Amino acid sequence: MLLENKVVLVTGSTTGIGEAIARRAVQEGARVMVHGLEETWARRVCEDLGQDVADFVIADIGDPAACAHLVDETVTRFGHIDGLVNNAATMKRSNLDTTDADVFDFVININLRAPLLIARAAVHAFRRQGTGGSIVNIGSINWLSGEPNLLVYSAAKGGLVTMTRNLANALGPEGIRVNQINPGWVPTPNEIALKISEGLSPDWHETLPRHYAPSGRMTQPTEIASHVVFWLSPQSAPASGIVYEAEQYSPYGRNTPKNF
Repeated sequence: MLLENKVVLVTGSTTGIGEAIARRAVQEGARVMVHGLEETWARRVCEDLGQDVADFVIADIGDPAACAHLVDETVTRFGHIDGLVNNAATMKRSNLDTTDADVFDFVININLRAPLLIARAAVHAFRRQGTGGSIVNIGSINWLSGEPNLLVYSAAKGGLVTMTRNLANALGPEGIRVNQINPGWVPTPNEIALKISEGLSPDWHETLPRHYAPSGRMTQPTEIASHVVFWLSPQSAPASGIVYEAEQYSPYGRNTPKNF
């Protein structure tokens, strides 16, 4: 198993990609700290996984104090921490006209400041343990430029890329690896509901043209989880500072056909 005897904190893991990561990590032998805002959802995930291998903490990572608290609770519950997945994020829509200072601060605080502060707390724990550690940041292909209505979100994910590379270079000599995965379009429950609220049909995620899903289907949260577990595990060592797009096509220089 890829994560046997490892302890992993996965932020934003009560639903969607984060939940899939937590579940796959346990399948690969890890004990997992689940995190989210909804206690009912967190309890459901932990009950499914089993109390011996999973626990949860409810915290708003928009509060700087909550970031270190997540790591402290993980170490208190399981005795140590070996891996961190910075997955929690907000997908708040905004463009140039709708982005004011409050919107900017809210999105940046959740999507960039919080991952940095949680990583800092995790690194402090890694150092105390003297065993190294692994951090995987979950970005988005929107970091490349992003949709027009994801201005601040895209900027935050771009900042996360730079942070990942900076930390990888700084922490590598200590045996601490930092890598980033940028998922493409993934039909999480929240994404499905959002697109329906914006006018798409209830089955939109099952009928996408091949231009958007060349394989004939969308990439699933469980598939992103497989990538994450590999980069958390010793199997991906000693690579660090790796940033890649987990999409079904290359987004670099891609031209959209005229019929779309």
